[in-house]
Amino acid sequence: MIRAILFDFNGVIADDETAHVECFCRALQEFGLTLSKTEYYGTYLGMDERSCAALLLTARDGKSDTGLVQRIQDRKAELFRHHPAAQKPELFPGVIEFVQAAGSLCRLAVASGGRREQIDRALRGTAIEQAVELIVSAEDCPVGKPDPAIYVLTLKRLNDFVRPLLRADECLVIEDSKAGIRAARAAGMPVLALATTYPVEELGEADRVIPSLAGVDPESLLRRFH
Repeated sequence: MIRAILFDFNGVIADDETAHVECFCRALQEFGLTLSKTEYYGTYLGMDERSCAALLLTARDGKSDTGLVQRIQDRKAELFRHHPAAQKPELFPGVIEFVQAAGSLCRLAVASGGRREQIDRALRGTAIEQAVELIVSAEDCPVGKPDPAIYVLTLKRLNDFVRPLLRADECLVIEDSKAGIRAARAAGMPVLALATTYPVEELGEADRVIPSLAGVDPESLLRRFH
């Protein structure tokens, strides 16, 4: 039985992935690193910026400098803060209605490799802000997807004050990236993939794939996972 839904954020709730990629690639370029959009979507999408930058630095220098990784992250955040898409990011059609309906059926959390300030800004004043009981972001977890750490941590925090305890297999993860799907599966959680970023045929590692949450009835969806 599914007792909680854990949402990824960018590509699942907020339709701002393109702006994030543009700002990240520009920040990398300023520090002498090259990453094309094709490379990003093909290899790195779903990883947090910290992990991606560390891998690129290791490929270039043979090692990753923690301070330099942080400066890249900070520069990307600064660029995104001033990007038009960051002022009030578009939310995917149907996601507010889905979250509102799902909130009466199970517990809801966000588990994202994005920064907390960006998530808070996007959700401020929306019904999702009220419906979600927990947000776990990049600042909370030292390891990014496809490592399962962020989903393991989210489950732990959901279990901190509420009984009976949730099990991993009672938490449905909603993801849009291959790295995110692998993270959820490694955490022992079932996965619903949305084809908002990748085509359906590339999301076969998920338990189920649908185009989007628009028009989806949470009760019917959860019965399929029961």
